[in-house]
Amino acid sequence: MTTAARANGKAKDARDPATGVGPLLRGWRTRRRISQLDLALRADSSARHISFVETGRSRPSEEFLLRLADHLDVPIRERNDLLLAAGYAPRFTETSMDDPAFETLREGMERLLHGYEPYPALVVDASYTVVAANRGIAMLMDGLPEHLQEPPLNAMRLTLHPEGLAPKILNLREWRGHLLHQMERQIALQRSDALRAVYEEVAAYPVADPGEDAFADGTDVPYFALPLRVRHEGRELSFVSSISTFNTPMDVTVAELAIETLLPADPATVKYLQTLTP
Repeated sequence: MTTAARANGKAKDARDPATGVGPLLRGWRTRRRISQLDLALRADSSARHISFVETGRSRPSEEFLLRLADHLDVPIRERNDLLLAAGYAPRFTETSMDDPAFETLREGMERLLHGYEPYPALVVDASYTVVAANRGIAMLMDGLPEHLQEPPLNAMRLTLHPEGLAPKILNLREWRGHLLHQMERQIALQRSDALRAVYEEVAAYPVADPGEDAFADGTDVPYFALPLRVRHEGRELSFVSSISTFNTPMDVTVAELAIETLLPADPATVKYLQTLTP
């Protein structure tokens, strides 16, 4: 038994049907709505062997467990949990963003955000804490209360707080519904107390009535994705959001980073943002 497996001074028995790896694996299979037979076919195994692992009658090898996790699309952080529950050491590191080892990655993200200006872009972690942001985001945050701009910034709080961007969002009910649904999907796919706390906080914020003409922008622009429509200095700016993640991450921190870019959704927004370019 590895030292890592003795969390809180209690050794975990991988064969224990109540506390071993079996219940965790079964939970992920249930979330993904995959039968034992389907998982066995994907992992080049047998439904009998999958059943034995889930009931604690068989202890999976480290490589087999990781193969199952891959086919179940288990997040990197939770793959470490599976390994620990099976009595193995964690495979994936979790490096602080302040670690010197991340210097090249940080510089690359900052160049990416800077190159996207004047359009807004930011990097967030798994609970939507802002890791980095460009001047386009600073433009949208201009005029917000200081207490909302104190670190650590949280993108969901900044967007949906009644003193944040929310009063400026013309289609607040639609955009709020989109963001809450996005968090609900993430909570269903991963166990995160921090994300759930953020969700419960922002979901409880009051939602003001947008008014009769909030959606009447006087244009016939065809939107191909739900736009974020923001009132800024007497004009309306419209954006569509795109989110990117790192391919095949080998570190928990990197796996949970997301780069969100706001692309102008109409010519008027493009024209205005270009006037902000030095």
